[in-house]
Amino acid sequence: MEGFVELESSLLTQPWASVCFGEATFLAKACFGDPGYILLISDLSSVWYERVDAEAVGQRSKELNKRLTVHVSSFVHRLSNLVCALLAGQPDVATSFSCHCTADSLSLHVKSEVSGLPFYWDFHCCLAPLEMVCCHLVRPLIRMSLALRYQVQELTSLLIQKDAEIEDYRESGAALSRDRLRTEPFQEESFHQNFVAESLPQVCGVGEGQAFTSALRQLYTAVTQQEAKQARKRLRSEDTEDQMPAGETKGHPSPLPPAQIDVSSSEGTTFRSPAHLLPRPSQRRQRVFSAEKSLAPTPRVSAPLSI
Repeated sequence: MEGFVELESSLLTQPWASVCFGEATFLAKACFGDPGYILLISDLSSVWYERVDAEAVGQRSKELNKRLTVHVSSFVHRLSNLVCALLAGQPDVATSFSCHCTADSLSLHVKSEVSGLPFYWDFHCCLAPLEMVCCHLVRPLIRMSLALRYQVQELTSLLIQKDAEIEDYRESGAALSRDRLRTEPFQEESFHQNFVAESLPQVCGVGEGQAFTSALRQLYTAVTQQEAKQARKRLRSEDTEDQMPAGETKGHPSPLPPAQIDVSSSEGTTFRSPAHLLPRPSQRRQRVFSAEKSLAPTPRVSAPLSI
Protein backbone atom coordinates (compact mmCIF):
# COMPACT_ATOMS: atom_id res chain seq x y z
CA MET A 1 0.00 0.00 0.00
CA GLU A 2 3.06 2.29 -0.10
CA GLY A 3 2.15 3.41 -3.63
CA PHE A 4 -1.13 4.79 -2.33
CA VAL A 5 0.63 7.50 -0.26
CA GLU A 6 1.36 9.57 -3.38
CA LEU A 7 -2.06 8.73 -4.79
CA GLU A 8 -3.80 9.99 -1.64
CA SER A 9 -1.68 13.14 -1.67
CA SER A 10 -2.75 13.81 -5.28
CA LEU A 11 -6.38 13.12 -4.39
CA LEU A 12 -6.31 15.79 -1.69
CA THR A 13 -5.51 18.54 -4.21
CA GLN A 14 -8.14 17.32 -6.68
CA PRO A 15 -11.18 19.66 -6.54
CA TRP A 16 -14.70 18.36 -6.05
CA ALA A 17 -16.94 18.34 -9.12
CA SER A 18 -20.72 18.27 -9.42
CA VAL A 19 -22.02 15.17 -11.20
CA CYS A 20 -25.55 13.98 -11.91
CA PHE A 21 -26.78 10.38 -11.97
CA GLY A 22 -30.38 10.44 -13.08
CA GLU A 23 -32.11 13.10 -10.99
CA ALA A 24 -29.61 12.90 -8.12
CA THR A 25 -26.71 15.34 -7.82
CA PHE A 26 -23.44 14.42 -6.15
CA LEU A 27 -20.00 15.83 -5.49
CA ALA A 28 -17.18 13.58 -6.57
CA LYS A 29 -13.40 13.45 -6.92
CA ALA A 30 -11.06 10.67 -8.01
CA CYS A 31 -7.42 9.89 -8.61
CA PHE A 32 -6.00 7.10 -10.79
CA GLY A 33 -2.46 5.77 -11.10
CA ASP A 34 -0.30 2.66 -11.40
CA PRO A 35 -1.07 1.54 -7.79
CA GLY A 36 -4.84 1.64 -8.49
CA TYR A 37 -7.44 4.33 -7.81
CA ILE A 38 -9.33 6.16 -5.06
CA LEU A 39 -12.87 7.49 -5.57
CA LEU A 40 -14.73 9.85 -3.24
CA ILE A 41 -18.39 10.71 -3.71
CA SER A 42 -20.90 12.57 -1.55
CA ASP A 43 -24.50 13.76 -1.58
CA LEU A 44 -23.71 16.11 1.37
CA SER A 45 -25.58 13.73 3.66
CA SER A 46 -23.00 10.94 3.46
CA VAL A 47 -19.53 10.47 2.01
CA TRP A 48 -18.54 7.18 0.37
CA TYR A 49 -15.20 6.03 -0.98
CA GLU A 50 -13.45 3.13 -2.66
CA ARG A 51 -9.72 2.41 -2.62
CA VAL A 52 -8.69 -0.40 -4.97
CA ASP A 53 -5.20 -1.59 -5.81
CA ALA A 54 -4.04 -2.77 -9.23
CA GLU A 55 -4.35 -6.46 -8.36
CA ALA A 56 -8.01 -6.05 -7.35
CA VAL A 57 -8.67 -4.06 -10.53
CA GLY A 58 -7.31 -6.93 -12.60
CA GLN A 59 -9.42 -9.47 -10.76
CA ARG A 60 -12.64 -7.48 -11.06
CA SER A 61 -12.03 -6.71 -14.73
CA LYS A 62 -11.83 -10.45 -15.47
CA GLU A 63 -15.14 -11.03 -13.72
CA LEU A 64 -16.97 -8.18 -15.48
CA ASN A 65 -15.29 -8.28 -18.91
CA LYS A 66 -14.64 -11.87 -19.86
CA ARG A 67 -14.12 -10.98 -23.54
CA LEU A 68 -11.50 -8.31 -22.83
CA THR A 69 -7.88 -9.24 -22.26
CA VAL A 70 -5.91 -6.07 -21.55
CA HIS A 71 -3.14 -5.18 -19.15
CA VAL A 72 -4.22 -3.82 -15.77
CA SER A 73 -2.50 -0.46 -16.38
CA SER A 74 -4.47 -0.04 -19.64
CA PHE A 75 -7.67 -0.89 -17.81
CA VAL A 76 -6.95 1.71 -15.11
CA HIS A 77 -6.11 4.26 -17.80
CA ARG A 78 -9.47 3.59 -19.52
CA LEU A 79 -11.32 4.02 -16.23
CA SER A 80 -9.42 7.25 -15.60
CA ASN A 81 -10.46 8.67 -18.97
CA LEU A 82 -14.13 7.84 -18.42
CA VAL A 83 -14.34 9.19 -14.87
CA CYS A 84 -12.26 12.31 -15.52
CA ALA A 85 -14.46 13.18 -18.50
CA LEU A 86 -17.51 12.83 -16.25
CA LEU A 87 -15.98 15.08 -13.56
CA ALA A 88 -15.06 17.66 -16.22
CA GLY A 89 -18.70 17.79 -17.34
CA GLN A 90 -17.91 16.19 -20.69
CA PRO A 91 -18.93 12.51 -20.35
CA ASP A 92 -18.33 10.18 -23.24
CA VAL A 93 -21.50 9.87 -25.35
CA ALA A 94 -21.04 6.09 -25.54
CA THR A 95 -20.77 5.77 -21.76
CA SER A 96 -23.54 5.62 -19.18
CA PHE A 97 -23.35 5.85 -15.40
CA SER A 98 -25.99 4.58 -13.00
CA CYS A 99 -25.91 4.93 -9.23
CA HIS A 100 -27.57 3.09 -6.38
CA CYS A 101 -26.94 4.16 -2.78
CA THR A 102 -28.05 3.00 0.66
CA ALA A 103 -27.30 4.28 4.14
CA ASP A 104 -23.89 2.61 4.28
CA SER A 105 -22.91 1.85 0.67
CA LEU A 106 -22.97 3.27 -2.84
CA SER A 107 -22.62 1.39 -6.13
CA LEU A 108 -21.72 3.15 -9.37
CA HIS A 109 -22.19 1.09 -12.53
CA VAL A 110 -20.32 2.10 -15.70
CA LYS A 111 -21.26 0.81 -19.13
CA SER A 112 -19.10 1.70 -22.13
CA GLU A 113 -17.23 0.04 -24.98
CA VAL A 114 -13.64 -0.55 -26.08
CA SER A 115 -12.84 -1.30 -29.73
CA GLY A 116 -16.43 -2.29 -30.35
CA LEU A 117 -16.55 -4.62 -27.35
CA PRO A 118 -18.72 -3.90 -24.28
CA PHE A 119 -16.88 -2.53 -21.27
CA TYR A 120 -18.30 -2.73 -17.73
CA TRP A 121 -17.15 -1.58 -14.36
CA ASP A 122 -18.67 -1.38 -10.89
CA PHE A 123 -17.45 0.95 -8.16
CA HIS A 124 -18.35 -0.48 -4.75
CA CYS A 125 -18.07 2.38 -2.22
CA CYS A 126 -18.47 2.19 1.54
CA LEU A 127 -18.83 4.99 4.08
CA ALA A 128 -15.69 7.11 4.35
CA PRO A 129 -13.97 7.34 7.75
CA LEU A 130 -14.32 10.59 9.69
CA GLU A 131 -10.68 11.56 9.16
CA MET A 132 -11.10 11.34 5.38
CA VAL A 133 -14.26 13.48 5.50
CA CYS A 134 -12.48 16.12 7.59
CA CYS A 135 -9.41 16.03 5.34
CA HIS A 136 -11.25 16.40 2.03
CA LEU A 137 -14.31 18.43 3.02
CA VAL A 138 -14.44 20.01 6.47
CA ARG A 139 -10.97 21.52 6.83
CA PRO A 140 -10.66 22.77 3.22
CA LEU A 141 -14.13 24.36 3.31
CA ILE A 142 -13.37 26.13 6.61
CA ARG A 143 -10.09 27.45 5.20
CA MET A 144 -11.85 28.52 2.01
CA SER A 145 -14.37 30.51 4.05
CA LEU A 146 -11.54 32.20 5.95
CA ALA A 147 -9.72 32.99 2.69
CA LEU A 148 -12.89 34.49 1.20
CA ARG A 149 -13.41 36.53 4.37
CA TYR A 150 -9.91 38.00 4.10
CA GLN A 151 -10.56 38.72 0.43
CA VAL A 152 -13.76 40.62 1.30
CA GLN A 153 -11.88 42.66 3.91
CA GLU A 154 -9.18 43.61 1.40
CA LEU A 155 -11.79 44.58 -1.22
CA THR A 156 -13.67 46.65 1.38
CA SER A 157 -10.48 48.50 2.26
CA LEU A 158 -9.79 49.10 -1.43
CA LEU A 159 -13.31 50.49 -2.00
CA ILE A 160 -12.94 52.91 0.90
CA GLN A 161 -9.64 54.13 -0.54
CA LYS A 162 -11.23 54.56 -3.98
CA ASP A 163 -14.08 56.60 -2.47
CA ALA A 164 -11.53 58.88 -0.77
CA GLU A 165 -9.70 59.28 -4.09
CA ILE A 166 -12.94 60.14 -5.95
CA GLU A 167 -13.92 62.65 -3.27
CA ASP A 168 -10.54 64.34 -3.62
CA TYR A 169 -11.09 64.65 -7.38
CA ARG A 170 -14.51 66.22 -6.79
CA GLU A 171 -13.13 68.73 -4.32
CA SER A 172 -10.52 69.64 -6.93
CA GLY A 173 -13.28 70.52 -9.40
CA ALA A 174 -13.29 67.33 -11.48
CA ALA A 175 -16.66 66.26 -12.95
CA LEU A 176 -17.95 63.07 -14.56
CA SER A 177 -18.42 63.14 -18.30
CA ARG A 178 -21.23 60.53 -17.99
CA ASP A 179 -23.72 60.74 -15.14
CA ARG A 180 -24.55 57.04 -15.27
CA LEU A 181 -21.07 56.25 -13.91
CA ARG A 182 -21.79 58.08 -10.65
CA THR A 183 -21.73 55.81 -7.57
CA GLU A 184 -22.60 56.35 -3.93
CA PRO A 185 -19.87 56.08 -1.28
CA PHE A 186 -19.45 52.51 -0.07
CA GLN A 187 -21.09 51.72 3.28
CA GLU A 188 -19.80 48.43 4.64
CA GLU A 189 -22.56 47.80 7.18
CA SER A 190 -25.43 48.46 4.77
CA PHE A 191 -23.70 46.33 2.13
CA HIS A 192 -23.58 43.31 4.48
CA GLN A 193 -27.21 43.83 5.51
CA ASN A 194 -28.37 43.92 1.89
CA PHE A 195 -26.28 40.88 1.04
CA VAL A 196 -27.82 38.80 3.84
CA ALA A 197 -31.35 39.95 2.99
CA GLU A 198 -31.21 39.77 -0.82
CA SER A 199 -28.26 37.80 -2.18
CA LEU A 200 -27.83 35.08 0.43
CA PRO A 201 -31.19 33.36 -0.23
CA GLN A 202 -30.31 33.09 -3.92
CA VAL A 203 -26.83 31.73 -3.18
CA CYS A 204 -28.13 29.08 -0.77
CA GLY A 205 -30.79 27.97 -3.24
CA VAL A 206 -28.38 27.15 -6.06
CA GLY A 207 -28.02 23.39 -6.40
CA GLU A 208 -28.67 22.88 -2.69
CA GLY A 209 -25.04 23.77 -2.02
CA GLN A 210 -23.65 21.26 -4.50
CA ALA A 211 -22.56 23.69 -7.22
CA PHE A 212 -18.77 23.90 -7.16
CA THR A 213 -18.03 26.76 -9.55
CA SER A 214 -14.73 26.96 -11.39
CA ALA A 215 -13.54 29.79 -9.11
CA LEU A 216 -14.33 27.73 -5.99
CA ARG A 217 -12.59 24.71 -7.47
CA GLN A 218 -9.46 26.80 -8.04
CA LEU A 219 -9.65 28.10 -4.47
CA TYR A 220 -10.14 24.56 -3.13
CA THR A 221 -7.04 23.39 -5.01
CA ALA A 222 -4.98 26.34 -3.74
CA VAL A 223 -6.07 25.71 -0.13
CA THR A 224 -5.37 21.96 -0.24
CA GLN A 225 -1.99 22.54 -1.88
CA GLN A 226 -1.04 24.73 1.08
CA GLU A 227 -2.23 22.01 3.46
CA ALA A 228 -0.17 19.41 1.58
CA LYS A 229 2.94 21.65 1.85
CA GLN A 230 2.43 22.03 5.60
CA ALA A 231 1.98 18.28 5.96
CA ARG A 232 5.25 17.64 4.09
CA LYS A 233 7.07 20.17 6.33
CA ARG A 234 5.73 18.48 9.47
CA LEU A 235 6.79 15.09 8.10
CA ARG A 236 10.32 16.32 7.32
CA SER A 237 10.55 17.89 10.79
CA GLU A 238 9.49 14.65 12.47
CA ASP A 239 11.97 12.66 10.36
CA THR A 240 14.76 15.06 11.36
CA GLU A 241 13.93 14.70 15.05
CA ASP A 242 13.82 10.91 14.72
CA GLN A 243 17.28 10.89 13.12
CA MET A 244 18.87 13.05 15.84
CA PRO A 245 20.86 11.24 18.57
CA ALA A 246 19.00 10.80 21.83
CA GLY A 247 21.29 13.25 23.63
CA GLU A 248 20.63 15.98 21.03
CA THR A 249 16.85 15.84 21.08
CA LYS A 250 15.32 19.28 21.32
CA GLY A 251 14.44 20.16 24.90
CA HIS A 252 16.59 17.34 26.39
CA PRO A 253 20.22 18.48 26.60
CA SER A 254 22.92 15.85 26.63
CA PRO A 255 23.87 14.94 30.22
CA LEU A 256 27.45 15.34 31.35
CA PRO A 257 29.49 12.15 31.50
CA PRO A 258 29.87 10.69 35.02
CA ALA A 259 33.48 11.88 35.26
CA GLN A 260 32.33 15.53 34.94
CA ILE A 261 29.59 15.48 37.61
CA ASP A 262 30.54 17.67 40.57
CA VAL A 263 29.72 16.25 43.97
CA SER A 264 29.68 19.64 45.66
CA SER A 265 29.44 23.24 44.52
CA SER A 266 31.35 26.26 45.66
CA GLU A 267 28.30 27.39 47.58
CA GLY A 268 28.41 24.29 49.76
CA THR A 269 25.31 22.67 48.14
CA THR A 270 25.73 18.90 47.91
CA PHE A 271 24.40 16.96 44.90
CA ARG A 272 23.55 13.27 45.09
CA SER A 273 25.76 11.03 42.98
CA PRO A 274 25.52 7.39 42.04
CA ALA A 275 26.92 5.00 44.65
CA HIS A 276 29.85 3.94 42.47
CA LEU A 277 31.02 7.58 42.26
CA LEU A 278 31.08 8.19 46.05
CA PRO A 279 34.57 8.48 47.64
CA ARG A 280 36.01 5.80 49.90
CA PRO A 281 35.64 6.23 53.70
CA SER A 282 39.23 7.47 54.08
CA GLN A 283 38.63 10.08 51.38
CA ARG A 284 35.40 11.09 53.10
CA ARG A 285 37.19 11.76 56.40
CA GLN A 286 39.83 13.83 54.63
CA ARG A 287 37.18 15.87 52.77
CA VAL A 288 35.10 16.38 55.91
CA PHE A 289 38.18 17.48 57.85
CA SER A 290 39.25 19.89 55.12
CA ALA A 291 35.70 21.21 54.81
CA GLU A 292 35.41 21.76 58.58
CA LYS A 293 38.78 23.47 58.57
CA SER A 294 37.81 25.77 55.71
CA LEU A 295 34.44 26.57 57.30
CA ALA A 296 35.71 27.03 60.91
CA PRO A 297 35.15 30.58 62.13
CA THR A 298 38.23 32.78 62.27
CA PRO A 299 38.97 33.87 65.90
CA ARG A 300 38.51 37.57 66.42
CA VAL A 301 41.16 39.64 68.23
CA SER A 302 39.41 42.08 70.48
CA ALA A 303 41.13 45.39 71.04
CA PRO A 304 41.32 46.52 74.69
CA LEU A 305 38.69 49.05 75.56
CA SER A 306 40.10 52.40 76.44
CA ILE A 307 38.41 54.13 79.33
